[in-house]
Amino acid sequence: MTVAVRPAWVDDTMFPFESRFAELDGNVVHHIDEGSGSILLMLHSNPVWSFVYRDVIIALRSQFRCVALDFPGFGLSTGAPGYGYHAIDHAELLVSFLDHLGLSELTLVGHGWGGPLGLYAAEQRPDLFRRLILTNTWAWPLNGDLFSEVASRGMGNPVGRALMGRFNPLVNYFIPATHKRRKVTDAEMAHYRSATSTPEQQRASATQPADLVGARQFFVQLAEHLAPVSKLPTLIIWGDSDPIFTDKYRKRLELTFPYHSTRTLHRVGHYPMSDASEEFVATVREWHPSSRALNTSEF
Repeated sequence: MTVAVRPAWVDDTMFPFESRFAELDGNVVHHIDEGSGSILLMLHSNPVWSFVYRDVIIALRSQFRCVALDFPGFGLSTGAPGYGYHAIDHAELLVSFLDHLGLSELTLVGHGWGGPLGLYAAEQRPDLFRRLILTNTWAWPLNGDLFSEVASRGMGNPVGRALMGRFNPLVNYFIPATHKRRKVTDAEMAHYRSATSTPEQQRASATQPADLVGARQFFVQLAEHLAPVSKLPTLIIWGDSDPIFTDKYRKRLELTFPYHSTRTLHRVGHYPMSDASEEFVATVREWHPSSRALNTSEF
């Protein structure tokens, strides 16, 4: 296990988990591993980190083993020299992470970018995955989608990256603006700002918008190899007030994953696990067979 230090700005009362660090090809990958039982592999989006799942983990760790990592350049993880911070880099690192920890019998919890990255891992290691929980995410090329084209070319060019480095709009504006059910606290915002304060972190955060359309080949290959994974039992948890991932994305997910159940969370924005954590947790418990079996055995 790599020796790494959890920074002082992490509030132990807000993030009451043991920080673990694994070194994978020079990348130092921070992750938390709480509870026991069926594994929920929780993957974050941009510009957040495993911190976004904290309330869900606190609630579910009595019934599940909750594993949440930070991709390099996000949260408390750092990339090796030469790490690219592109979709394929994160996806391949995730596969290495699963191999390193020897995880199996997984339920993927994929949000935003965590969806396609986790689905790539499921394609590469199909024997490890049993179920999918997809929340405000996608699994296909976004080229031609107007919003994605504008966001990718606007934030992904050199001027956009410079502005993101100076003003950090994805944290300072996007996170609070896309919480619709509740207001993000100052203490929470401090954790998101502190995790995007270095040049490496700002580069990682700026690279993903560029990849919305720039990583077309990654998404083409993801979609072409999705058929076996799409047959897994799938829970779609959808915040219906997300200004980015609107109903058209939900409907396409439902077509792509035919063995799905959908739970729509009303007046909830882009981050359902943070914006409406109690409903998110209740939905997982109602759907996941391990949780249902545990609840039944208690009577």
